[in-house]
Amino acid sequence: MPQGRLAQRTGADVSNPIHLNRDFVGYGANPPDPQWKPGAALAVNFVINYEEGSEPSIPDGDDYSETGLTEGGSPGKGRDLAAESMFEYGSRVGFWRLDRLLAERGMTATIYGCALALERNPEVCARIRERGYDVCAHGWRWEHHQNMPEDVERERIRRAVESIEKTIGRKPEGWYCRYGPSVNTRRLVVEHGGFLYDSDAYNDELPYWTRVEGRHHLVIPHGLVNNDTKFIRGAMLTGDDFFQYMKDAFDVLRRESQTHPKMMTVSLHLRLMGHPGRSVGFERFLDYVAGFPDAWVCQRQEIARHWWEKFHP
Repeated sequence: MPQGRLAQRTGADVSNPIHLNRDFVGYGANPPDPQWKPGAALAVNFVINYEEGSEPSIPDGDDYSETGLTEGGSPGKGRDLAAESMFEYGSRVGFWRLDRLLAERGMTATIYGCALALERNPEVCARIRERGYDVCAHGWRWEHHQNMPEDVERERIRRAVESIEKTIGRKPEGWYCRYGPSVNTRRLVVEHGGFLYDSDAYNDELPYWTRVEGRHHLVIPHGLVNNDTKFIRGAMLTGDDFFQYMKDAFDVLRRESQTHPKMMTVSLHLRLMGHPGRSVGFERFLDYVAGFPDAWVCQRQEIARHWWEKFHP
């Protein structure tokens, strides 16, 4: 069920922006057949979060060092040199390891790129261009948007787009905040224009349309479930843990996709999955997926363009 239909059906206050109305129904028991490319049942999208160098830090004028999704440390005042080094590992080592694993298998991925981080590593940007990875803007910096003033957020979106166009050579196809958007984000993304989609939602396994400011807007939901952040949060310890969880998710989705095709997003962080003992789990999963001809390893912009072509309202 398209976003907003619930509000129209129940008589909810549609004077509020439709895209902010909560929809507990979605596609329901009969989701559409996404009609992926011939022979494909399940679309698999690997997302590489490129954040290193855009996180809060004392050298960049913040009053603390970011310790989120690192091996240790705790938020606090002052400069945390250990946390800074852990972020640097992601761009210095982790990116190249994950890129090599994908390239060796002829597989692709989507880059969730923080603009400032990309500016600080031209060699990585060159590799993104060489490999043809698509880029989804992950903010100007790795910062929370939930409570950001509207004028500040508008400027962040503009600045991120302009920066990525310079470093990568093309504008980002999508938008995704750090964790969660503000109530203004989707409207500001549509207002800015030029995006195929945003991924600031976690509520489905297929793309869907909503209306923002009278215009159709595509949402490709992200996922925090198939995500290497579980290593830091204690739910995963070894590469085998990662492989087994991803394999189980893949098997269920692929089985369901024989009648109701789906999409699977696997989210990776360079300073986490980029380490050897974890990357082996990712490597095993890549080889497992490669054994199924009906698994379409694709980019997020491919999914978006497909939906725009096949299912534009």
